[in-house]
Parts: sequence; C-alpha cells; structure tokens
Amino acid sequence: MKARWLNRTVLGIGLASLLSDWSHEIATAVMPAFLATMGVAAAWLGIIEGVSDGLASFAKMGSGYFTDQLRRRKPIAVAGYLVTATGTACIGLATQAWHILVCRAGAWLGRGVRTPVRKALLAAAVTPATYGRAFGFERMMDTCGAIVGPITATLLLAAFGGNFSRVLLVTLVPGLLAATAIGCLVKEQERVHVKYISFRARLTALPKSFQRFLLAVGLFGAGDFAHTLLILLATQQLTPLHGAGKAATIAVSLYVLHNVLYAGFAFVAGWLADRYDKRAVLAGGYGLAAVTGLILVFAPLNLPVLGLVFVLAGIFVATEEALEDSLAAELVDKEHHGMGFGVLATVNGVGDFLSSVVVGVLWTAFGTAVAFAYSTVLFSAGAWLIWRSGRKV
Repeated sequence: MKARWLNRTVLGIGLASLLSDWSHEIATAVMPAFLATMGVAAAWLGIIEGVSDGLASFAKMGSGYFTDQLRRRKPIAVAGYLVTATGTACIGLATQAWHILVCRAGAWLGRGVRTPVRKALLAAAVTPATYGRAFGFERMMDTCGAIVGPITATLLLAAFGGNFSRVLLVTLVPGLLAATAIGCLVKEQERVHVKYISFRARLTALPKSFQRFLLAVGLFGAGDFAHTLLILLATQQLTPLHGAGKAATIAVSLYVLHNVLYAGFAFVAGWLADRYDKRAVLAGGYGLAAVTGLILVFAPLNLPVLGLVFVLAGIFVATEEALEDSLAAELVDKEHHGMGFGVLATVNGVGDFLSSVVVGVLWTAFGTAVAFAYSTVLFSAGAWLIWRSGRKV
C-alpha cells in the first residue's frame, strides 16, 4: 500500500507555517518604515535583524538537543509559536528602537525553539519514502505566507491610514491561529523514553554521513546571500532606464515572482526527491545556484536577464530548503532528529549571516562581479560535496 503522507499532522504543520510566516512577514514589511518614524539610524535595522537571527540560530541547536530527551515535543512547538506571535505583535507597542529589538529578539527566540521540534514532528508523521513530499509541502505553505504577508501589510496600511502600531497588532491573529493549528491538528507519535546523554555525546552521535552533509551545506550556505540583495541589484540596474520609483516597483514585482516559484517548486522538488536520489536532486539545486551566479557575473543585467535570475533563484532556494531537511531526516536516526535538525538550522543560520555580510562587503569594495563570483565558487563546491556525502548506514 502507498504511504499516506498528507495526514492531519502534515496539514497542521503546513498551516502553522503559512499562518506564522503570514504574521511575521507583515511585521517585516512595515518594521523599517516604523523605525524611520522614530528618527533612528539605519544601522538599528541591521542590529535588530542580526541579533534576532543570531539568537534564533543558537536557540535551534539548544532546542534540538533538549527536546530529543522528552516523551512529548508538541507542547514545546505550541509554546514556540505563542512566543513568536506575542513578540511580533508587541512590536506595535514600541516607542523606541530598543523596544523593537527586545520584541523581535523574543519572537525569534520562540521561532528558534520551535523549528527543530516542528521538523522532528513532521518527520515522525510520515515514512522515509515520503520525506521529500512532506517537507516540500511545509516549505510551500511557509512561502505562501511570505507572499500573502507583504500584500496584507500594504492593504492594512491603507485601511488604517498608515498607523504602523495597529498593523503590527493585527499580526497577533494569524500568529495565534498558527499555534492553534499545531495544538488541534498535530498528532504526536508515541516516543519511548530517551535516556540523558551530554550535549557533546549527542553531537558526536550524529553519523559521519550527516557530518559530511553538513560540510556541503555549510560551504553552500557561506555563499547563499539573502535574496533581498537581488532586489537592490535590480533596482540599481533598472533605475537609469526606468527611474527610481518604477525600478523599485519592478524589483519588488520580480521578488514576488521569486516567492511564487519558491512556493510552487518546493513541493515539486520534494516529489522528485522521493522518486530519485535525494543527493542528486539537491546537488542539482546547488548546481542551479552556481548557474545563477555565473549569469550574474557574466551576463548583461537587463530586465529579461534579471527576470531569469529571480526565476532561477526561486527554484534553487525551494530545492535547497525542501531537500536539506528531508535528506537530514534520512541520514539521522529518529531518536536524534531534534539534535540533527537543530545543528542543520544553526549551520544554515551562521551561513546566512556570513554570506550576506561577505557578499555585501565585496560588492561595495570590488563590484558585483567579484561578489557573485565568490558565491558561485561556494555554490559549485557545495554541489560537488553533496555527491560525496554518504548515506546513513
């Protein structure tokens, strides 16, 4: 009999991802303008995002280690979603920049705690033969939230007459619904008692094949810059021909196209991975990233080329995120899934931070060709190493 992968747990986790991403993407869309009304320096936005992402990255590893020892993971996931919803909505009550820092960091702490737990619950709800589709579905739902969030923010700003506080308080609604979806729909699988072992022992218990896989992910991630940099690139390249206002509109429209393809292809990539070698599909996604980098280095960056770049970027990031999780679930034993997903998330978090900083510095100092050439080399190295990351034995 064919394994039924779209069960109530997979659906509940997918809905929670959509609703939670919907909530915090509304906040992400209006937060820069909200800070501007306070008259603070632009550096505050970088501090807020950097501190929040860093806290979330290390919370993921700690959560993964801790929850592997629990009989029930679901209450931790519900609590994480509640903390994220509350922290995000509380940004609307801020009157100074440091208030936003505290609220955003608290929200991202909850996000970090829940991430490896959610992935472990998802992996436990399906068979290894359907990991790709399950994780691809979750990524698709999450990205649908990323598409709807900015659109909702625009509509709410118009409805509330530009009142940022009221818009941010509305984020509490989808945020709480996300926690409700986990609480009501997710059916946690029975777990046997896992005896206590130290953090170091649990870390070293992860299989060698997974460690080699992490090396490939880390190398790729060190070049995988934030795709908001593509918005900046498109705006700069199109401004001489179209003017600043129209260029910005086109750039944002291209990013929406990027997110639509990301949402649509995440499930397709998971479906392919369930039928073919996951390493081959993931290496293909990494290779597509290298092709995108080569286009950025050598092709004339006119509107058609930029459109192609955004399309390819949406496809490769969908493949990357869906397949990294499903391959990790396959390489690590189920009793260590929390720790495995936590370590993977931390490696990705550190890579996200380093890549954007390095690419930004290289761009400023030497131009876009050098910056994207750096990324292309690391994309290629990651694709090659995936072939050498063995399966669990």
